[in-house]
Amino acid sequence: IKEVLIISTPEDSPHIEQLLGDGRELGMKLSYEIQEEPNGVAEAFKIGESFLGGEHSMLILGDNLFYGNFSSIVSAIEKQTNNLDESTARIFAYKVNDPERFGVVEFDPKTKKVLSLEEKPINPKSYYAVPGIYIYDGSVCDKVKKMKPSPRGELEITDLNLTYLKEGKLSCEIFGRGMAWLDSGTPESLLEAGNFVEIIEKRQGLKIACIEEIALRKGFISYKGFIKLIHSRPKGPYRDYLESIKDEFFEVNKPNKKVA
Repeated sequence: IKEVLIISTPEDSPHIEQLLGDGRELGMKLSYEIQEEPNGVAEAFKIGESFLGGEHSMLILGDNLFYGNFSSIVSAIEKQTNNLDESTARIFAYKVNDPERFGVVEFDPKTKKVLSLEEKPINPKSYYAVPGIYIYDGSVCDKVKKMKPSPRGELEITDLNLTYLKEGKLSCEIFGRGMAWLDSGTPESLLEAGNFVEIIEKRQGLKIACIEEIALRKGFISYKGFIKLIHSRPKGPYRDYLESIKDEFFEVNKPNKKVA
């Protein structure tokens, strides 16, 4: 996914755009829209309708952090884009010890078809929570237009998923043990996420989600483009890390020299 629409508040959106730009230097296309009021997650599809243009899309909440084995996400995208089953919407399932704190999904273990969705149930039907990442087909914007706000005045993402469930077109992919999911939506959870990232980076000597490195390794940009990116970054530990990636990448990919 190289085309991304970032939706944020009127106060925060300018700062995000100033930081990331239009994505061109990363081999991507970044667009920006504003959500004037907190009218619910599902409103993203009203705001981003022209951006999506009726195509398949993935929605991820900005305060969710995923780290680890992304095979389940790749599998879900492949199924969606190649129409490998009748599902037209896909959510993900993550096993937790306290499912009553989350939206809970019950599903058929063989077909992965969703059987029920409940928001913070007193007696959960499973131990699987629904993280903030979703995949939808091109009909999602029309579905959201027909939705009514919940009692708290928001277009709820759970209600959107229930619409697909009633049509029998909602399935889920399971995040296995190789995936860490952190919600950084509160000061406490943000601190936990920061500590997690710090521990992993110090132990491995690698940066988590270094977007410049990802663009290089995925072939979004050339080696020369990567060097240009490095020169545009302020001096400091982050730039030093990019320099180390440059040297390592060159050594691995340098052309063989012929010896006379």
